[in-house]
Amino acid sequence: MTTKLSLANLGAIKATAAVPAYERSDLKAGIVHFGVGNFHRAHQAIYLDDLFNTGKGHDWAIIGAGVLPSDETMRAKLAEQDFLTTVVEQDNNKSAARVTGPMIGYLSPGNPQATIARLADPAIRIVSLTITEGGYFIDPASGLFNPSHPAIAADAANPTEPKTVFGLIIAGLKVRKEQGIPPFTVMSCDNIPGNGEVTHAAVSGLARLSDSDLAEWIDENVAFPNAMVDRITPATGPREIGIAASDYGIDDNWPVFCEEFKQWVLEDKFTAGRPALEDVGVQFVPDVAPYEHMKIRILNGGHAAIAYPAALLDIHFVHEAMEEPIIQAFLAKLEHDEIIPIVPPVPNTNLHDYFKLVENRLFNPKIGDTIPRLAQDGSNRQPKFILPSTADRLKRGEDVVGLSLVSALWCRYFEGTTDSGKPITFNDASADRLHEAALKAKDNPDAFLALSDIFGEVAKSDLFRRRFAHALRTLWSKGTRATLQLYLDGHLGD
Repeated sequence: MTTKLSLANLGAIKATAAVPAYERSDLKAGIVHFGVGNFHRAHQAIYLDDLFNTGKGHDWAIIGAGVLPSDETMRAKLAEQDFLTTVVEQDNNKSAARVTGPMIGYLSPGNPQATIARLADPAIRIVSLTITEGGYFIDPASGLFNPSHPAIAADAANPTEPKTVFGLIIAGLKVRKEQGIPPFTVMSCDNIPGNGEVTHAAVSGLARLSDSDLAEWIDENVAFPNAMVDRITPATGPREIGIAASDYGIDDNWPVFCEEFKQWVLEDKFTAGRPALEDVGVQFVPDVAPYEHMKIRILNGGHAAIAYPAALLDIHFVHEAMEEPIIQAFLAKLEHDEIIPIVPPVPNTNLHDYFKLVENRLFNPKIGDTIPRLAQDGSNRQPKFILPSTADRLKRGEDVVGLSLVSALWCRYFEGTTDSGKPITFNDASADRLHEAALKAKDNPDAFLALSDIFGEVAKSDLFRRRFAHALRTLWSKGTRATLQLYLDGHLGD
């Protein structure tokens, strides 16, 4: 027997799950959020739900905003349940469900004028984003905003009918400027180094293509705080929907499952005020960069490191990959030998202790995180999570045997079959060209490194090219398991 998730049914649901301690009718919108996916609902929305439960900040409720046609699916699923979400937090030794309610509406994609009108509303003081690493129109090799992208060029040519997130934000800011309304803060919650600066570059760069005066006003008046965000949140599927129903009796169209751990480190730079998130665990710091480097290189870099060997060995779940001794040992050696030594110091943090925490999180079997999720979108993730570490070591004149192996594993993966011969299903916007390059690299490893928009200056290093070529040839001649063992034994660089 299940109970359909809705405001009317919260009284029944609270027997098996925590429910909001506040009245939804008391909430007023203060934030428009683009990218209402699982991570947002397990992270930013949780912090706001916690704050609202203390009786504070009720004028900071969320209005979701869709841009892509696929966003309509999420909007419809959430609308059917009064924009409530069941969040199941799963630790190694316990699980608990809660219903969250900080979202009070959701703007449909395909109606830019309605979204612009909401963005121009003086009550909206923050616009936040979780649009994935690939959503910022960044050239992967340079790390800079790409003004020539077709979607950006289209918005620049027709700024009154924008189709991108940044075009919508600019249109909303333009109305506020013309009407004398203070601008909102634009707050990225994506895993990108310097995400506030990257967002600023995208918004200002697009505005400058059609209205230089508006771009200057944005530069002078709009805040773009940097942030580090962290919580492992797998995709929702039949498994998660079924557990919500069987274990908690909740019929939720799209529940969110996540680990118990969460972290948010945020630069205290806001144009028009902010919620008192420090009351519910958000760390406000003057410089996010040290925390960001730590998380992106050690955690996200670790994700990228284990994704491809695990996939090539036909492993589906992340915890199963960590239970494979050779993958666990590979990750530990890579982190201790090549990644952690080049991560800058973090206030009051031991980086080796942080990695132990990361290991424990990856071992969590309840979370059900998958290798296909970690392996997706590598064309955006490798340049952000792996190659910066490679570049830093090369600049210092240090070896990159392990990091070159990570890149070679990614190339081997894009050949399209596992070591056992099973076909691989790609999930990457650049899959076709990666696959073509990986096939050529079987005979000529430089063919993969010729993807200059991804590898950039790293591919010009003779040491990296040699290490990459040797690792790739070894993967093809000996297989993934034997190659990892050679690395562990210190013989891969021979």
